[in-house]
Amino acid sequence: MTHHPTQSPQFFLTAPSPCPYLEGQFERKVFTHLVGDKAPEMNDLLTQGGFRRSQNIAYRPACETCRACVSVRILAQEFTASRNMKRVIQHNSDLIGAMHDAQPSTEQYSLFRSYLDARHRRGGMSDMTVLDYAMMVEDTHVDTKVIEYRRRGPDSFITGKGQGELIAVALTDKMADGLSMVYSYFNPDFEDRSLGTFMILDHIARARAMGLPHVYLGYWVNGSRKMNYKMRFMPQEHLGPKGWERYGHEAVSR
Repeated sequence: MTHHPTQSPQFFLTAPSPCPYLEGQFERKVFTHLVGDKAPEMNDLLTQGGFRRSQNIAYRPACETCRACVSVRILAQEFTASRNMKRVIQHNSDLIGAMHDAQPSTEQYSLFRSYLDARHRRGGMSDMTVLDYAMMVEDTHVDTKVIEYRRRGPDSFITGKGQGELIAVALTDKMADGLSMVYSYFNPDFEDRSLGTFMILDHIARARAMGLPHVYLGYWVNGSRKMNYKMRFMPQEHLGPKGWERYGHEAVSR
């Protein structure tokens, strides 16, 4: 039998499992593999279609009775920071963010471990080993970057990777139309810095500098308090039945 490789991705459906965001709901996901030379192009198309990437898997919710998960992307070129966001930027003015190729390190894992133990002790990632973490970072066939945020102290001279105290890390995909924030974490001892907000603001600034229109934030889950922070970054677009539609101050006021 002659085998003819296909250029079209194959999609699969997971079995129902308890939803981690909404009590009493069950989630299902449709997913496909992102591998080969076409993976970057496919990742762009799927992300624009509401998928998220985890290692070499692209997935999106396919729940039977719930539509609470909504794909969100910030309109980076139109974004204006609020007064509180400007304070967050100022509070973190001693941090320097450097973008590197997607390579894991023991320093990253130590910070990642501290973050999980403090913020997500009962989460699905709580038992990840150093090898699991390395796979999360390295197992990618797209243009994935690691952005390390290091603190510039009075006695530190930042010359590049490995210099200065590592405070936060973002795993980010660079796409044709924007930056997609895959995962981020930070030192839990610096919670007063609002580092999650700061990293999003930094990605908006990076997208603008690169001339990219969007920053993809993944899913906003309507009814989940832990996802409400995503609504602070306006204007933005939400993916609905008619495609991407503006969801900002102007859209809300109409």
